[in-house]
Amino acid sequence: MNATVAATTVTAQPGTLRISWSDGTKGEFASVWLRDNLPEDRDRHSGQRLIDVMDIPSAPRIRSASLSNGTVNVDWADEQRTTSFDIAWLYECAAGGMRRPELQRHLWLEGATLSPQSDFCTLTFETLQSKSSSRLTWLTRLLQDGIAFLKDVPRRNHAILEAAACIGYVPETNYGRVFDVKAVPQPENLAYSDLGLGLHTDNPYRDPVPGFQALHTLMAAPDGGDSLFADGFAIAEHLRQTEPQAFALISRTPVPFWYRAADTDLYAERPLIELSCAGVVVAVTYNNRAARPVHMAAADCAAYYAAYRKFAALLREPRLQMSTRLNDGDLVVFDNRRILHGRTGFASARHPRHLQGCYLTRDSVYSATAVLRRQLEGGAMQ
Repeated sequence: MNATVAATTVTAQPGTLRISWSDGTKGEFASVWLRDNLPEDRDRHSGQRLIDVMDIPSAPRIRSASLSNGTVNVDWADEQRTTSFDIAWLYECAAGGMRRPELQRHLWLEGATLSPQSDFCTLTFETLQSKSSSRLTWLTRLLQDGIAFLKDVPRRNHAILEAAACIGYVPETNYGRVFDVKAVPQPENLAYSDLGLGLHTDNPYRDPVPGFQALHTLMAAPDGGDSLFADGFAIAEHLRQTEPQAFALISRTPVPFWYRAADTDLYAERPLIELSCAGVVVAVTYNNRAARPVHMAAADCAAYYAAYRKFAALLREPRLQMSTRLNDGDLVVFDNRRILHGRTGFASARHPRHLQGCYLTRDSVYSATAVLRRQLEGGAMQ
């Protein structure tokens, strides 16, 4: 809260507290919400709640409220207590300022007009490691844009883990903590061939799906092997605007995904577009290589496949794809639940191409960003 912004009026009714601030912000707080968020009902150290919703009155009433020394003092009609709420905290609640910057998504649709150097955050590996403020900017942009780039990462085995240590936690999967992306004979996964790969998200058959993916170029192919990226959230919103019925159908139809290898058998079902309770797109899943037959009545197939094709057609539009060449030492990190990635084909017999990859858990990347921001801003836990 800006120190120059002051509360100008406080009005109390039994069921509502209204506050106006000098910058025009207005807040309306229900009495039950206020009673559920008493500061004294939270542990001073951890900030965790000490009570349950059943411990508060079902219909608390406010007797009066007054403003004093940066707090709003609330007297309760049915309890012998006065609660002091920090006015700056109430302002943040009213203004939405408590939403973290990394949650402000920046969608990008026309990928063909964009480049890593001019439109996304790119740092050197040394800067990411040594400058906390630059790392915070990089992490925030990664979460807002869904993708960010590093340069000059050492071209040595498992150097990707040194970079990942600045970003989040690397789990182990059936592919190991680190996997090699290069052409091999009779691959169990087409990623380990020299074929071109259409836009897709990784591991849709896993629960949970890996949150982020990192790819580090140890050896770039001089001819072919260009990387392709597209913003699945932006494409999904474009589909919602242009083909609302198709969007609705594929967002409520579960698709089975399956992966089987000698020592692994993974299966999960999820729609191609996942929505939050508020209808916001929270995940895009598209991997035709791992998709299994959809379970539905024959009479429903025509409508579903028509919607499916409309979404797939968007993913093939060159104007929606950012194409870039990852050179030796380049590393890219992207949100695997949002950003679709692919590549052009290459001739491994003539020019070997070698990338190393790893996954990062979603919560660890968000946590690393929030903790770093708190450290740099000197903020306390809330």
